[in-house]
Amino acid sequence: MDRKLEGNRNMESKKKDRAGETVHLEFESHSHNEQFARVVSAVFAARLDPTVEEIEDIKTAVSEAVTNAIIHGYEKEIGVVHLDLTIEDKSLTIVVRDEGAGIANVKQAMEPLYTSKPSKERSGMGFSFMEAFMDEVTVESELGKGTEVRMVKRIGSIFPL
Repeated sequence: MDRKLEGNRNMESKKKDRAGETVHLEFESHSHNEQFARVVSAVFAARLDPTVEEIEDIKTAVSEAVTNAIIHGYEKEIGVVHLDLTIEDKSLTIVVRDEGAGIANVKQAMEPLYTSKPSKERSGMGFSFMEAFMDEVTVESELGKGTEVRMVKRIGSIFPL
């Protein structure tokens, strides 16, 4: 009996250790790395008990944020995209950051159909998709210093150990 109780205490301790898990990745702003970021985010989110729809929402939002960093943040140069993923309780926080061009008017950039690159056939729906698929989206940017997109998705409960 004591042995089983000790085992339960260890399991509770491990559950507490999982709260607040964070992964930080850096990758070059090549377009093929957008798919890498999507997959990593989905695998990390799998630590929670998400539905297929929640995983698809996360992948879409990450794809839009990373694509924005690559296309708008770095344009024709190669830079570093930072991806931070954090699990806290039943929430997944995703931060995508670049150190590129920055956004002159964040409010305008977040308007549906607005694009700063109409010649590249951009739809201007990236931020709209992020807002539609995530529970919270905040954007901070400074010209010449880069942009940070922070997204939160509240999803299923953590799998028991």
